[in-house]
Amino acid sequence: MDTKDPPEEQTAAFKDEPVQFDPSRMIGIIKRKALIKELAAAYHSECLAYCQELLQLQRKWEQQQYIERKTTEDARKQMAMKPSKRPKKGL
Repeated sequence: MDTKDPPEEQTAAFKDEPVQFDPSRMIGIIKRKALIKELAAAYHSECLAYCQELLQLQRKWEQQQYIERKTTEDARKQMAMKPSKRPKKGL
């Protein structure tokens, strides 16, 4: 029964000890940090490209809606105009 207790005590004692500074670990941390920054920059530029594309598509769609609305209004105006009952003088 007591044979299992010593390894658990060793891991608990190991966790309590302060970790010594290891310069080789710092190099890995710095490299990972640089990689994360690089990936974030690539992701950011890709997001900007998608946003610009969406903005262009939205503007194009709004222009099409405006043109369609304008043509239907013009068609209504032409249909709504009645010919004058009196012929114009001078023609």
